[in-house]
Amino acid sequence: MNLQDTLSNQVQKLENSKKIKIYLCGVTVYDESHIGHARTIIVFDVLRKYLESKGIDVEFVQNFTDVDDKIINRAQNENLSAEEISNRYIQNYFRDFDRLNIKRATNYPKATEHIEDIIEFVEKLIEKEIAYVSKNGVYFSVSKFPEYGKLSKKKIDELESGSRIQVDETKKDPLDFAVWKFSDVEPVWSSPWGNGRPGWHIECSVMSKKYLGENFDIHGGRTRPNFSTSRK
Repeated sequence: MNLQDTLSNQVQKLENSKKIKIYLCGVTVYDESHIGHARTIIVFDVLRKYLESKGIDVEFVQNFTDVDDKIINRAQNENLSAEEISNRYIQNYFRDFDRLNIKRATNYPKATEHIEDIIEFVEKLIEKEIAYVSKNGVYFSVSKFPEYGKLSKKKIDELESGSRIQVDETKKDPLDFAVWKFSDVEPVWSSPWGNGRPGWHIECSVMSKKYLGENFDIHGGRTRPNFSTSRK
């Protein structure tokens, strides 16, 4: 089987293996799933079922982002807890995709179930001076990672400050993004730097490593698959 490798922009052969590891960035559960979600889920379901039809064992991990500003805002608007909101839409997710005959993933990790793992991961980033503590949270230092933007084919100096990342004057660089946000609005967890919750960017890094290891074969999101024979 040949797949387009996003990093090299080349078609590569998926090496014949008895096991393929796939991580799919799942939905943020603050609302009902939509057609964009369905497109991604169906594409990866077809890929998985094809591989399994060839006798290949597929370990398929798909997360739920169940802590996010949008979830918290909806909870406040409906006078419910963030957990109640996320649980509602996780149940609705399974209702919808079971009806579409989507095979369930091997694991569905939730961000809120891996807070300690995320904190440990952030601690390592700080120790390596790749992340730093600021007034509003802990930020990943983009300038310390020269290959940032390599996958999207964008150079750091070409990226527009604040186009996808909220502008925060307490950051060292406008492109730096939060891996831990300080907050006193529930849900919050204690950390060595202060009470808060994980940033959106860090969750999948932690959960993919925990369930699939340093290297796995295919990583996908709601844009297009990213394929590599040795992906970190």
